[in-house]
Amino acid sequence: MAETILLLAIEKIGIALANGAAKQANAKFAKYRTQLKELEGGMGRIVTELNVMHCSICQMDIRNRSDEAYLAWLKEVRRVAHGMEDMVDQYLYLVGQEHDTTGCFFYLKKGFKKPKSMFSLSTIASKVKEIERDLTHLSQTKDRWVPMTNSGDSRYIVQMSQELASNSLSLGEEGLVGNEDNKQKLVQWLEDDELARSIIVLHGMGGLGKTVLAATVYKKEREKYNCHAWVSISQTYTKEDVLRRLIIDLMGKENVPAAFATMDFAAIQETLKRHLEQKKYLIIFDDVWTPEAYTDLFGALTENRNGSRIIITTRNSDVAHLATPNRILVLEPLSKDESWVLFCKKAFPNHKCPPELKTLSEQILWKCEGLPLAIVSVGSLLFVRDKTMDEWRRINNQLSWELINNPMLDHRTIFSKGKA
Repeated sequence: MAETILLLAIEKIGIALANGAAKQANAKFAKYRTQLKELEGGMGRIVTELNVMHCSICQMDIRNRSDEAYLAWLKEVRRVAHGMEDMVDQYLYLVGQEHDTTGCFFYLKKGFKKPKSMFSLSTIASKVKEIERDLTHLSQTKDRWVPMTNSGDSRYIVQMSQELASNSLSLGEEGLVGNEDNKQKLVQWLEDDELARSIIVLHGMGGLGKTVLAATVYKKEREKYNCHAWVSISQTYTKEDVLRRLIIDLMGKENVPAAFATMDFAAIQETLKRHLEQKKYLIIFDDVWTPEAYTDLFGALTENRNGSRIIITTRNSDVAHLATPNRILVLEPLSKDESWVLFCKKAFPNHKCPPELKTLSEQILWKCEGLPLAIVSVGSLLFVRDKTMDEWRRINNQLSWELINNPMLDHRTIFSKGKA
């Protein structure tokens, strides 16, 4: 089953990016830290791509399951996922990380053979880049050839808008657990009669559902504005790239100026200012890491007293200070009870935990620290696993929440705060 293979690949990459393996790799390849960082970054991006691909497969029209184009595409997805598992096995063996810091065996893929001549770090890095390209090609192929139903029935269609380039969106409404009051307040701020442009900030640690909250409200409210845009801000953004994406979203690809591709930064900025001058606009800046990311763009975002709104999601308290007074929402982790309900919903077909798995389930859930994104991801992984104590115990021992090196969550080891 392709969905399961993707989850296994994601879990394996998580092992490779966990603190134990990362420290050992840094020690062994101290002279090649730049190359090692690029390799780890590539694996992190692949995790993001596989997560979105997994959610897409799970939610696609079930009638596509008998379509030859869809099955051919799934076969290629399976091939690439297997290839990534192979590369991670080679990497783990190369860095000598066959066991974790507690002595638990990091399982290598069934059939893995220790090679007589091990791949070099550069060879593995090259293969990972090739897999990144393959995944990009597969995404493009799906868009071109894999049929999607025209029905509006959400039971069959994966409704992942291209402008919301974040795999946090795959959570959907269930990512709003514990945030219902914040949703109502955010909608209220977007619908009030205040003409002055306001900056609304959603602040909290990674995995709390900031992007899900913003996306849910954005999809509901955006048509009430003359134009709207969603831009995810990377840590290595460029001002020109962000403004170009804003213009394409706000104006539409078909309406951008003929000379758009060759415009310099000043011309791009002026184009955006002119477009927004008389408009009521809604812009989301998702995952902003530093205040400079906003101030870099401020000059192009016209204040025209037309009731425009800017929403920023961030983990950084310095960025949170950009908010208009009384326009900040601080998201908190779920309560123990909320976490348990969400976990059971994702991990078990009948939403009920078998009595014999309750203790282990609670231990696994404790490691998610009340983060909705973590709970949904772990629960989805467990959903396809055997519901036995041995399997639950193995996952509890091996599962590292740097499954991750995932931009959705804080780059830290959530499991590091003690034994469950």
